[in-house]
Amino acid sequence: MKESNQHDPETFVIERQHFDSLLAVLKQRGYRVVGPTVHDGALVYDELTSADDLPVGYTDEQAPGTYRLMKNGSKALFGFTLGAQAWKRFLHPPTAQLWEGKRNGDTFEIKEEKTKQAPYAFIGVRSCELHAIGILDKVFFNGNYVDSTYAARRRGVFIVAVNCTQAGGTCFCASMQTGPRATAGFDLALTEFVDPNRHFFVVEVGSKRGAEILRDLPHEPAGEGEKARVERSVAQTIAQMGRTMDTKNIKELLYKNYEHPRWNDVANRCLSCANCTMVCPTCFCTTVDDMTDLTGDHAERWRRWDSCFTMDFAYIHGGSIRATTRSRYRQWLVHKLATWIDQFGTTGCVGCGRCITWCPVGIDITEEVKAIRETKRSPTTSIEDTNNGDS
Repeated sequence: MKESNQHDPETFVIERQHFDSLLAVLKQRGYRVVGPTVHDGALVYDELTSADDLPVGYTDEQAPGTYRLMKNGSKALFGFTLGAQAWKRFLHPPTAQLWEGKRNGDTFEIKEEKTKQAPYAFIGVRSCELHAIGILDKVFFNGNYVDSTYAARRRGVFIVAVNCTQAGGTCFCASMQTGPRATAGFDLALTEFVDPNRHFFVVEVGSKRGAEILRDLPHEPAGEGEKARVERSVAQTIAQMGRTMDTKNIKELLYKNYEHPRWNDVANRCLSCANCTMVCPTCFCTTVDDMTDLTGDHAERWRRWDSCFTMDFAYIHGGSIRATTRSRYRQWLVHKLATWIDQFGTTGCVGCGRCITWCPVGIDITEEVKAIRETKRSPTTSIEDTNNGDS
């Protein structure tokens, strides 16, 4: 085994038989190792005990409103693209207790939030999902207001990315410049190759922690042929993209078409089911639930995921400010692709295609943007100067 140091190349090779060593080393370092698994016929992120827990030999088919996970006879550990779950569920959990209080005589005791836990090691993070985590970092971690729950879970996360060697039917990460190759935000990045006589991973080191973990694993420097193979694989994946989105001046496009008739068309199809926001790796809307026991001596406040597609989400005194499906879908898409840029300096879309795949009626965000672009209006109203009850 050759150990890595500052004079060695930054790209290496790990044979498939040593992949379990990676998981073992991470566990020895105190990480809680999480990766894709198959439960009840679905792709689910869960704790890993060995490489056998991964979806070995599985692939997926995706189309608008359609998802199928199936066996294909391959020995690949990461031969699929994405499932419904995003990594945000571990960093920004679906439910989180904000505080708990108990009456103690004439006083009221507030119990501290429980945030301590073993750091995560995420295995199999795709490039689009790396970008999604980076966006959530801007929202919860790197701004003026830090979310304590997110920060406690995000600190110390070790990320093993996996470059995509095939694209799903609804992927458009190349259009959003978020993939299919991981370029930053990881500790180690793997590209998997399964040949008739060899199964191996080309490994790129992205951090000092990644180099430290790699030193404990059997590995060899990657040759020029193996590096070139990664480049060819990435180019092939880009060519396979199932969707594209023209993002040129997209913020201005949507601001100037705030009253476009296409919003009525999509409203006639949208069920306001909120599937798109639940599977989106960057949507972060929440609500708060307060509860007490019958005595009134114990109270709790919980935060849980919510969606801008629900009527109650935009409810204020006097009623909901977004009473129609038209206004709620428009709010979601314009926020995702336009106002998010003003807020966080980036769109909120990473091109993963989940919102297309998991929409029951197959609404396609790329088609909606294309329709508005091809029939754009020259309106007298825009998002900045429109002030009515349907905003």
